[in-house]
Amino acid sequence: MKSVVDFGLGLRTDHYEDIVANPGKVSWFEALSENYMVPGGSPLYWLDRIRRDYPMALHGVSLSIGSIDPLDMRYLDDLKQLIDRVQPMWVSDHLCFTGLRGLNMHDLLPLPYTEEALAHVAERVMRVQDYLGRRLVLENVSSYVTYAASELTEWDFIAELTRRADCDILLDVNNVYVSAFNHGFGARAFLRAMPRERVRQFHLAGHLNKGTHIIDTHDHPIIDDVWDLYAEAVRFFLGVPTMIERDADIPPYLELVAELNIARRIAAEATRQAA
Repeated sequence: MKSVVDFGLGLRTDHYEDIVANPGKVSWFEALSENYMVPGGSPLYWLDRIRRDYPMALHGVSLSIGSIDPLDMRYLDDLKQLIDRVQPMWVSDHLCFTGLRGLNMHDLLPLPYTEEALAHVAERVMRVQDYLGRRLVLENVSSYVTYAASELTEWDFIAELTRRADCDILLDVNNVYVSAFNHGFGARAFLRAMPRERVRQFHLAGHLNKGTHIIDTHDHPIIDDVWDLYAEAVRFFLGVPTMIERDADIPPYLELVAELNIARRIAAEATRQAA
């Protein structure tokens, strides 16, 4: 198994066989938790097969940590079993809610950035961490609307949450760029507000620019402006592992590896400049 965890990819079904046939192209993989919270079959076969050779992180989309619904203990039981199986480097999900009153909207919905919401989410994060026996890593989401009730900026909300709940940050650079464009705030101010010791991982992805707004689609190559923002993130948070997400229009494995190699080059230069 590779011991250096620096540049990885999302584990996708399209690439299972290519990963095995082309060893050593990346240093780690991020598996979508819900895809493997199953009793058996092909998904778990490939998960176990690839896990033998690579470190893995688990990344979920259904924790709904910001919901006012009760925590889904069946989901947490299944997640805990998967954690025991994979022994991931870390476990992440999104700082959002995904539904209300038992209705799953299958979307990552932003929170109101209020003191009340902050206290509510911090308490839920601590409960989940106690149950799983490990620290959560929470990702900033892309958003398209804001709440009139918000009292804090998104970045201040995230920074304070990490302090209160003792959790970490999955800093999605593309999501920062998308939300900054959609809401007119400074992307670099967002980066600078993140506590350095809490940033555990970077995400990179592509999006769809509609002119007046950007949609976070994960189905395009990463654009130059996001690469530039990533270089700044690397200079500020040295040594943080990076991975690329591609969820639709997924290219061949080696094509995605080539895009990851761009991240390697940018990070190497940014690290040199920071030094």
